[in-house]
Amino acid sequence: MATTRILIMGAAGRDFHNFNVAYRNNDHAVVVAFTATQIPGIEGRVYPPALSGRLYPQGIPIYDEHELTRLIGDLRVDEVVFAYSDVPHEYVMHKASQVLAAGADFRLMGPHATMLRSSKPVVAVCAVRTGSGKSQTTRYVASVLRSLGQRVVAIRHPMPYGDLARQVVQRFATYADLDRYETTIEEREEYEPHIDRGVVVYAGVDYEAILHQAEQEADVILWDGGNNDFPFYNPDLLIVVADPHRPGHELTYHPGETNLRMADVVIINKVDTSDYANILRVREDVQSVNPHAIVIEAASPIFVDRPQEIRGKRVLVIEDGPTLTHGSMAYGAGVVAAQRYGATEIVDPRPFAVGSIKATYDKYPGTGKLLPAMGYGKEQIDELAQTIDRSGVDLVLSATPIDLSRVMRVSLPVLRVRYELQVIGEPTLADIIKEKLLHG
Repeated sequence: MATTRILIMGAAGRDFHNFNVAYRNNDHAVVVAFTATQIPGIEGRVYPPALSGRLYPQGIPIYDEHELTRLIGDLRVDEVVFAYSDVPHEYVMHKASQVLAAGADFRLMGPHATMLRSSKPVVAVCAVRTGSGKSQTTRYVASVLRSLGQRVVAIRHPMPYGDLARQVVQRFATYADLDRYETTIEEREEYEPHIDRGVVVYAGVDYEAILHQAEQEADVILWDGGNNDFPFYNPDLLIVVADPHRPGHELTYHPGETNLRMADVVIINKVDTSDYANILRVREDVQSVNPHAIVIEAASPIFVDRPQEIRGKRVLVIEDGPTLTHGSMAYGAGVVAAQRYGATEIVDPRPFAVGSIKATYDKYPGTGKLLPAMGYGKEQIDELAQTIDRSGVDLVLSATPIDLSRVMRVSLPVLRVRYELQVIGEPTLADIIKEKLLHG
């Protein structure tokens, strides 16, 4: 059988997983390169021999996606695998057209080819878009499972932005673990809230090895999905979060629509801050493609320890980074808090941005007057702190899920804005989980 020459397009997550499960030990295919996008600084690295296996003793080079057309020709690529998420359907087909025009085949790998099976029940939480409310939903589900007496281990969609060979299997149970692995702000946003609640989190690069280790200390595996990707593990219960702040996106983004069509439960989140017409639009879209899904409505109320400090202040609002950038959200919990509690002005941080923070605004001009919590390394964290201090505001509203003071120091007062899931009506999510796990 002829050997197929493969190039995998990715963003340091789904791409590596697809390689590990489908190509690492495949004698009939050779992966000649990865391309990378979305993640700063990952291009120019190598997928290391410790992960690539016996067929790739030198590892596999990672290039910037801008070189895609040249690479297809120079490396004699037969097939390109598209392996990243939270992009419009039209974008995917533009990439397909680019690949086809260069002479190669274009492939999307689905659940049958990429999902691993666990020996333990798997509850998966995914979304139709980044920023829909998946993180607070995952925390809520973890609390429900623990209330049922289950030992829960969360496995997070990958964010391996450092030394890949050191990140094969990562276990996070304490803040010391976060420091040991030199985690980014984006990683901390997902891991810290679980650690605060006593839930162990696994992540890394090799999700088969991660699963085998996590199963040793879990009754239930909780898949904590990233972006709007579908799970790496075959779920016994798939919960998908939809966002009525962006009605219609549930059917126009990849692979969010895949999640919607596969979902056992769809949570329409943020109903407390959304127009009724938008909620109805999302509900109709769910019904049109997945009429058998259970649909639940939920709110994500905000919590501020000292809300009176916001009144009359000029504030700088920090929101979750990916939600603002490729998630294309116009506002989040920080803006809601500023408006609700009487801030006189939300100050535009863009004139004060330095270094990579300024470059982020240039790349994502739709971010607007909010500061994305970017922190893909010490240098960028320092530049984030400089940007904050240069703004000279009265108060910083930090609406990321972590305490930023643990990773950086700023001279301005900072007030945290938190949010949690609040399920409305019946059946409750707890009822569904209990029925599925204990009686299903």
